[in-house]
Amino acid sequence: MMFFRWPGTILLFFVFSFLVSPRLLAQDSSGIALPAQWSLQECFDYALKNNIQLNSLRLSRMSSEQDLLLSRAARLPNLNASATQSLNGGKTISAAGNSSYELSAAGNYGVNSALTVYQGGFLNYDIKQKNLAMQVAGLNIAQQVNDITVLITQAYLNILLARENIVYVKDVVTTSEAQVKQGQQQYDAGSIALIGLVQLQSQLANDRYLLTIAENQHRQNKLVLKQLLQLPGSYSFEITAPDTLISNTHLATLQEAQDSALANRPEVKSGELGVQISSLDLAKAKSGYLPTITAGGALGSSYGSNSGSSYFKQIDNNFYQQIGLTLSVPIFTRRVVKTNVEKSKIGIDQSKLTLKDTKTNLSQTIEQAYINVQNAQAQYDAAVEQLKYSQEGYRIASEQLKVGAANIVVFLQQKNLYIQALQSYTQAKYNAALNIRIYDFYRGVPVKL
Repeated sequence: MMFFRWPGTILLFFVFSFLVSPRLLAQDSSGIALPAQWSLQECFDYALKNNIQLNSLRLSRMSSEQDLLLSRAARLPNLNASATQSLNGGKTISAAGNSSYELSAAGNYGVNSALTVYQGGFLNYDIKQKNLAMQVAGLNIAQQVNDITVLITQAYLNILLARENIVYVKDVVTTSEAQVKQGQQQYDAGSIALIGLVQLQSQLANDRYLLTIAENQHRQNKLVLKQLLQLPGSYSFEITAPDTLISNTHLATLQEAQDSALANRPEVKSGELGVQISSLDLAKAKSGYLPTITAGGALGSSYGSNSGSSYFKQIDNNFYQQIGLTLSVPIFTRRVVKTNVEKSKIGIDQSKLTLKDTKTNLSQTIEQAYINVQNAQAQYDAAVEQLKYSQEGYRIASEQLKVGAANIVVFLQQKNLYIQALQSYTQAKYNAALNIRIYDFYRGVPVKL
């Protein structure tokens, strides 16, 4: 018996191939491994980490955080140091009338600091406002996540719809091919006329055309999902289908859904914070009527080469200290403060209108989603009933065709009715599944298949 010895590198390659998950077949532009098959949750997770719009909003939130830190630091004293060193030259004339050129050096050194003690509450209002702005930036991220979730769910279910439609149409094509083959045999035997065979062949061509349309739609839907996930253009992938897809489920009342959304949706919370931010704008504007108290202090010294004393002696003799308070009272600001106050009041009214508009649009959107769910469920129930009877009619017509007891025109009519019913059923099933998940998502229920 002969044994073949594997080279070490080849053996390691096969071991590595078994250890690495077969689902990781590609990488994106940042080097992240991409699976060959995606579940809906994997799509969500990838989009949350890599979506450009989301990451841009995250950077905006980081910028808002820096604004907050800067606003807090405004309550701290500043500290500045200065040093001036100069060299002066010029002619001097003695008492005897003799002139000479002399150089002299001089220096001034100082440190000063200032602290805003009181500014009408402006600094505290500004800190609160920047903190709210950072929260709004976080809510913008949450709102974008919600929008992406809905779009991905819709694209994902559209792919499943197209894929299931392909399966059904392929089955129809297979049946049509068998019927054409049987029709050819019957024509050869003289059981049917040539027109009957041609009609069967025409139906087969039409079914193949429908299959081509279904395959094209499947590719188009995959492209939509790929663009939403912002995957590489050359990357090929598939999605996993759930074991079951529940279309009919318990439907929460419209009032319940609206109350839940108005209490929890990020766009509403963002609008409410917008009103608070506008109110703080008004408080900051009114602080312009109040005086400002600033504490300050300074240390400094100087020297000159012509003074006759040594450098360090002069620094010691000229050393000075200063501390004091500065009161600034606005008396006449040429309507600057009043204009800021009035514009802030207008801003509050505008932010209230924006919040009201947001709530109104959200309530209307949820109401439309509620109607869509009811319609989709009704269409699904009707499609199930329609498919049941059209399928039975197609089965009977097929059996009659086999034994030569059916008119080909009647058979083709039954078949077309069955295909239409099948497509309507598939569309209704996924439409109901999508609408119920969108409606529940507005209530805060996570999207799951």
